Amino acid sequence: MKSKIMIVDDEEHIRELVRFYLDKEGFECLQAANGERAIEIVENQYIDLAIVDIMMPGMDGFELVEEMRQYREFPVIMLSARSQSKDKLRGFSLGIDDYVTKPFDPDELLARVKTILKRYNVNASNIVKIGDVVFDGDKYEVRYKDETIHLPLKQFELAFELAKNPNQIFTREQLIEKIWGMDYDGYDRTVDVHIKRIRENLGHLPGFKVVTVRSLGYKIEVDQ
Repeated sequence: MKSKIMIVDDEEHIRELVRFYLDKEGFECLQAANGERAIEIVENQYIDLAIVDIMMPGMDGFELVEEMRQYREFPVIMLSARSQSKDKLRGFSLGIDDYVTKPFDPDELLARVKTILKRYNVNASNIVKIGDVVFDGDKYEVRYKDETIHLPLKQFELAFELAKNPNQIFTREQLIEKIWGMDYDGYDRTVDVHIKRIRENLGHLPGFKVVTVRSLGYKIEVDQ
Protein backbone atom coordinates (compact mmCIF):
# COMPACT_ATOMS: atom_id res chain seq x y z
CA MET A 1 0.00 0.00 0.00
CA LYS A 2 1.02 3.61 -0.53
CA SER A 3 2.96 5.67 1.99
CA LYS A 4 0.75 8.40 3.50
CA ILE A 5 1.93 12.00 3.39
CA MET A 6 0.04 14.70 5.28
CA ILE A 7 0.26 18.23 3.81
CA VAL A 8 -0.58 20.98 6.29
CA ASP A 9 -0.81 24.52 4.87
CA ASP A 10 -3.50 27.19 5.02
CA GLU A 11 -2.88 28.06 1.35
CA GLU A 12 -4.89 25.71 -0.85
CA HIS A 13 -2.76 26.26 -3.96
CA ILE A 14 0.36 25.19 -2.04
CA ARG A 15 -1.37 22.04 -0.79
CA GLU A 16 -2.57 21.20 -4.29
CA LEU A 17 0.86 21.83 -5.83
CA VAL A 18 2.57 19.52 -3.35
CA ARG A 19 -0.20 16.93 -3.69
CA PHE A 20 0.10 16.95 -7.48
CA TYR A 21 3.80 16.06 -7.42
CA LEU A 22 3.47 13.50 -4.64
CA ASP A 23 0.44 11.89 -6.27
CA LYS A 24 2.39 11.40 -9.53
CA GLU A 25 4.94 9.38 -7.56
CA GLY A 26 2.31 7.11 -6.06
CA PHE A 27 2.03 8.60 -2.58
CA GLU A 28 -1.32 8.90 -0.80
CA CYS A 29 -1.86 12.49 0.30
CA LEU A 30 -3.99 13.83 3.14
CA GLN A 31 -4.58 17.56 3.38
CA ALA A 32 -5.21 19.87 6.32
CA ALA A 33 -5.76 23.63 6.15
CA ASN A 34 -4.90 24.16 9.82
CA GLY A 35 -3.32 22.53 12.83
CA GLU A 36 -6.59 21.44 14.40
CA ARG A 37 -7.54 19.41 11.32
CA ALA A 38 -4.03 17.94 11.16
CA ILE A 39 -4.36 16.68 14.74
CA GLU A 40 -7.68 15.01 13.87
CA ILE A 41 -5.93 13.16 11.05
CA VAL A 42 -3.02 12.07 13.25
CA GLU A 43 -5.44 10.82 15.91
CA ASN A 44 -7.21 8.55 13.45
CA GLN A 45 -4.73 7.55 10.76
CA TYR A 46 -1.20 6.21 10.43
CA ILE A 47 0.97 8.90 8.84
CA ASP A 48 4.38 8.16 7.30
CA LEU A 49 5.51 11.80 6.90
CA ALA A 50 4.10 15.31 7.34
CA ILE A 51 4.90 18.48 5.40
CA VAL A 52 4.01 21.39 7.68
CA ASP A 53 3.82 25.13 7.04
CA ILE A 54 4.86 27.41 9.90
CA MET A 55 2.64 30.46 9.44
CA MET A 56 -0.94 29.30 9.88
CA PRO A 57 -3.84 30.92 11.73
CA GLY A 58 -4.53 29.54 15.20
CA MET A 59 -2.00 26.80 15.85
CA ASP A 60 1.26 27.55 14.02
CA GLY A 61 3.59 24.91 12.60
CA PHE A 62 5.86 24.82 15.65
CA GLU A 63 2.91 24.26 17.99
CA LEU A 64 1.53 21.61 15.66
CA VAL A 65 4.79 19.64 15.64
CA GLU A 66 4.88 19.70 19.45
CA GLU A 67 1.28 18.52 19.61
CA MET A 68 1.78 15.75 17.04
CA ARG A 69 4.73 14.40 19.03
CA GLN A 70 2.26 13.58 21.81
CA TYR A 71 0.68 10.99 19.52
CA ARG A 72 3.57 9.29 17.73
CA GLU A 73 6.90 9.85 16.03
CA PHE A 74 7.05 10.29 12.25
CA PRO A 75 9.28 12.45 10.03
CA VAL A 76 8.36 16.10 9.47
CA ILE A 77 9.45 18.56 6.78
CA MET A 78 8.77 22.21 7.57
CA LEU A 79 7.77 24.38 4.62
CA SER A 80 7.91 28.13 5.21
CA ALA A 81 8.52 31.55 3.71
CA ARG A 82 10.55 32.33 6.83
CA SER A 83 14.24 31.72 6.20
CA GLN A 84 15.73 33.11 9.42
CA SER A 85 18.21 30.86 11.18
CA LYS A 86 16.29 31.13 14.46
CA ASP A 87 13.21 29.59 12.84
CA LYS A 88 15.23 26.73 11.37
CA LEU A 89 16.96 26.12 14.69
CA ARG A 90 13.64 26.10 16.53
CA GLY A 91 12.26 23.59 14.06
CA PHE A 92 15.25 21.28 14.35
CA SER A 93 15.16 21.55 18.14
CA LEU A 94 11.61 20.12 17.94
CA GLY A 95 12.93 17.15 16.00
CA ILE A 96 11.94 18.01 12.43
CA ASP A 97 13.88 16.27 9.67
CA ASP A 98 14.17 19.03 7.06
CA TYR A 99 13.34 22.70 6.49
CA VAL A 100 12.38 23.95 3.01
CA THR A 101 12.01 27.65 2.26
CA LYS A 102 9.28 29.04 -0.01
CA PRO A 103 9.34 29.49 -2.94
CA PHE A 104 10.54 25.95 -3.49
CA ASP A 105 11.24 23.56 -6.34
CA PRO A 106 8.58 20.79 -6.17
CA ASP A 107 11.01 18.24 -7.63
CA GLU A 108 13.52 19.05 -4.91
CA LEU A 109 10.83 18.71 -2.23
CA LEU A 110 9.85 15.34 -3.70
CA ALA A 111 13.48 14.20 -3.59
CA ARG A 112 13.72 15.22 0.06
CA VAL A 113 10.55 13.28 0.89
CA LYS A 114 11.93 10.14 -0.75
CA THR A 115 15.29 10.50 1.00
CA ILE A 116 13.70 10.91 4.44
CA LEU A 117 11.32 8.00 3.94
CA LYS A 118 14.23 5.83 2.85
CA ARG A 119 16.19 6.93 5.91
CA TYR A 120 13.31 5.97 8.15
CA ASN A 121 12.97 2.70 6.26
CA VAL A 122 9.20 3.18 6.07
CA ASN A 123 7.28 0.04 5.25
CA ALA A 124 5.06 1.29 2.44
CA SER A 125 2.48 -1.40 3.04
CA ASN A 126 1.96 -0.65 6.74
CA ILE A 127 0.93 -4.28 7.05
CA VAL A 128 2.64 -6.71 9.41
CA LYS A 129 1.75 -10.40 9.43
CA ILE A 130 2.65 -12.89 12.13
CA GLY A 131 1.23 -16.24 11.07
CA ASP A 132 -2.48 -15.70 10.51
CA VAL A 133 -2.57 -12.47 12.53
CA VAL A 134 -2.50 -9.18 10.58
CA PHE A 135 -1.53 -5.81 12.11
CA ASP A 136 -2.96 -3.15 9.79
CA GLY A 137 -1.24 0.19 10.26
CA ASP A 138 -3.62 1.98 7.91
CA LYS A 139 -6.84 0.91 9.61
CA TYR A 140 -5.40 0.71 13.14
CA GLU A 141 -6.76 -2.78 13.60
CA VAL A 142 -5.63 -6.32 14.28
CA ARG A 143 -7.27 -9.13 12.30
CA TYR A 144 -7.38 -12.89 12.80
CA LYS A 145 -9.60 -14.92 10.48
CA ASP A 146 -13.07 -13.36 10.90
CA GLU A 147 -12.16 -11.43 14.05
CA THR A 148 -11.23 -7.74 13.99
CA ILE A 149 -9.80 -6.07 17.08
CA HIS A 150 -9.68 -2.29 17.42
CA LEU A 151 -7.18 -1.20 20.06
CA PRO A 152 -6.87 2.30 21.54
CA LEU A 153 -4.36 4.35 19.54
CA LYS A 154 -1.34 4.05 21.84
CA GLN A 155 -1.94 0.36 22.44
CA PHE A 156 -2.04 -0.28 18.72
CA GLU A 157 1.08 1.79 18.01
CA LEU A 158 2.98 -0.05 20.74
CA ALA A 159 1.84 -3.48 19.53
CA PHE A 160 2.56 -2.50 15.91
CA GLU A 161 6.10 -1.36 16.77
CA LEU A 162 6.84 -4.66 18.52
CA ALA A 163 5.23 -6.68 15.72
CA LYS A 164 7.38 -4.96 13.08
CA ASN A 165 10.46 -6.22 14.90
CA PRO A 166 9.63 -9.73 16.17
CA ASN A 167 12.06 -11.16 18.76
CA GLN A 168 13.80 -7.78 19.11
CA ILE A 169 14.00 -6.48 22.68
CA PHE A 170 12.96 -2.86 23.31
CA THR A 171 13.62 -1.07 26.57
CA ARG A 172 10.86 1.01 28.16
CA GLU A 173 12.84 4.13 27.27
CA GLN A 174 13.07 3.16 23.60
CA LEU A 175 9.35 2.45 23.41
CA ILE A 176 8.43 5.71 25.14
CA GLU A 177 10.64 7.64 22.69
CA LYS A 178 9.17 5.86 19.66
CA ILE A 179 5.51 6.03 20.68
CA TRP A 180 5.17 9.03 23.01
CA GLY A 181 8.15 11.12 21.89
CA MET A 182 11.38 12.28 23.49
CA ASP A 183 9.69 15.04 25.48
CA TYR A 184 7.26 12.73 27.26
CA ASP A 185 7.38 13.38 31.01
CA GLY A 186 4.34 11.45 32.22
CA TYR A 187 3.95 8.29 34.25
CA ASP A 188 7.17 6.27 33.80
CA ARG A 189 5.32 2.93 34.01
CA THR A 190 2.93 3.78 31.20
CA VAL A 191 4.57 1.18 28.94
CA ASP A 192 3.92 -1.55 31.53
CA VAL A 193 0.25 -0.57 31.75
CA HIS A 194 -0.16 -0.60 27.96
CA ILE A 195 1.65 -3.95 27.63
CA LYS A 196 -0.73 -5.44 30.22
CA ARG A 197 -3.74 -4.24 28.23
CA ILE A 198 -2.26 -5.48 24.95
CA ARG A 199 -1.90 -8.93 26.51
CA GLU A 200 -5.50 -8.79 27.68
CA ASN A 201 -6.72 -7.83 24.20
CA LEU A 202 -4.43 -9.96 22.03
CA GLY A 203 -3.33 -12.78 24.34
CA HIS A 204 -5.78 -15.26 22.83
CA LEU A 205 -4.34 -14.89 19.31
CA PRO A 206 -2.02 -17.71 18.15
CA GLY A 207 1.52 -17.51 16.79
CA PHE A 208 3.10 -14.98 19.12
CA LYS A 209 3.16 -13.59 22.64
CA VAL A 210 4.34 -10.37 24.24
CA VAL A 211 7.24 -11.30 26.51
CA THR A 212 8.83 -9.42 29.40
CA VAL A 213 12.61 -9.73 29.32
CA ARG A 214 13.71 -9.26 32.90
CA SER A 215 15.70 -6.06 33.54
CA LEU A 216 15.68 -5.22 29.83
CA GLY A 217 12.23 -4.60 28.38
CA TYR A 218 9.71 -6.22 26.05
CA LYS A 219 9.53 -8.11 22.78
CA ILE A 220 7.07 -10.04 20.65
CA GLU A 221 8.18 -13.64 20.61
CA VAL A 222 7.09 -15.55 17.52
CA ASP A 223 6.27 -19.26 17.84
CA GLN A 224 8.57 -21.53 15.88
